[in-house]
Amino acid sequence: MERTTGSIDGNHYETVIIGAGMSGLAAGIRLAYFGKNVLILERHNAAGGLNSFYSFQGRKYDVGLHAMTNFVRSGTKGTPLGKVLRQLRLERESFDLSEQKGSRIIFPGVELQFNNDFELFESEVIRAFPHEKDNFAKLIELIRSFNEVALDNEETSARVEIAKIIKDPLLIDMILLPLMYYGSAQENDMDFSQFVVMFKSLFFEGFARPFEGVRQIIRVLLKRYKELGGQRKMKCGVKQIILDKDQVKALELDNGDTITADKVISSAGLVETLRMCSDHPTTTGNDNIGRISCMETTTVLNKEPSEFGWEDTILFFSDQAKAEYACPKNLVDPRSGVVCLPNNYQYGEGRTLEEGFLRITALANFDKWTQLPEEEYQASKKEWHQVLLDKALHLLGTKTIQDVQPHVITTDIFTPRTIKKYTGHLAGALYGAPHKTRDGRTPIKDLFICGTDQGFLGIVGAMLSGISMANLHILQPSS
Repeated sequence: MERTTGSIDGNHYETVIIGAGMSGLAAGIRLAYFGKNVLILERHNAAGGLNSFYSFQGRKYDVGLHAMTNFVRSGTKGTPLGKVLRQLRLERESFDLSEQKGSRIIFPGVELQFNNDFELFESEVIRAFPHEKDNFAKLIELIRSFNEVALDNEETSARVEIAKIIKDPLLIDMILLPLMYYGSAQENDMDFSQFVVMFKSLFFEGFARPFEGVRQIIRVLLKRYKELGGQRKMKCGVKQIILDKDQVKALELDNGDTITADKVISSAGLVETLRMCSDHPTTTGNDNIGRISCMETTTVLNKEPSEFGWEDTILFFSDQAKAEYACPKNLVDPRSGVVCLPNNYQYGEGRTLEEGFLRITALANFDKWTQLPEEEYQASKKEWHQVLLDKALHLLGTKTIQDVQPHVITTDIFTPRTIKKYTGHLAGALYGAPHKTRDGRTPIKDLFICGTDQGFLGIVGAMLSGISMANLHILQPSS
């Protein structure tokens, strides 16, 4: 196979990819494998995008990754993870995945356990909602038969479609809450195709985590891309996409340089990408800017979570029977959220994380966080950290903070302001625009979208998005 390295004439490339997140890296690997002259541009100094990590006071913190969904055990065929590995020519072992111990969905008076064997979740639903046994079976039959990745699927409400089958509103919310928290850009709902994607990835397949966290996956992708001769420039963002009528003419970089490309794939988000384009009004897509953002706190402990009696991997919780998944009126809404214990994966004999970690995620209001003066901003972070920690400890069965406080080494917190800074997503939107562009096309010729706003979700979904957009628009342009 012939491969080219370097740009064709010094500043021209066959394909330029904006963003070194999971989707951008996967698209780059796929194109480089077929000898395409490809350049990835990343504004920040770390790859991974929404699913990355950062170092603070000598300690590495994962961002985004509670779990890699779509996990299946070795030998399972016809799954998204298998397709990613085949398309990128990667060995399964390179991701070093360990599956979860077990997780729970907690609502007032009702809990549903699940792990990576769907039979447990199925039995839990029947136990807690025996009157919905037949209806739940019908929903599962629909999910199994539905082609969720068809690019021509029309956007429909998951809540409406589920309610045609499941009659108990509490069960509907208990099914939806984890899926919305792990992938919905819409408030209190999600597109039905994305619901099916997430249901399969969480409940039919399951959770896993690399022992070293998300940086293991990033390291594997960067190594593969480099091996294939792909180029990347870090700390080098795109300031403007210069158009000639409705076609990409050139890219102006943050440093003032200009490069050209036959095709451009952007993982920066649909609205964000269109706003980079010259001659497009800055109001482009105002009605398609996401409102779902979050605050996350991490507490580092000198003991394993299991030593406190905490055995769960992930908890999804709501204080109300009718769960609220929407931009809160206050800085944070502590009534629902996610508690993650990264230590509680089945890493194997003799493999334990050096410290204990307790991560808590709740919905947050971007506008209110960005309006705070710096001193008040820092104080509010600490205040809400305490609120969320108290909430998590209650869910985990620990009565008071005094039981845990002597074992706290340090804490760290990020807010919607942080998400905006490091992803570029307008309004700190965790999952981008509410309405996706499934086929990746934009109004601009030779400019395509991959990643969050193309509509595939999670780490495996993001990589599949990059692969599918590279295949569809670059390797098979006649389609």
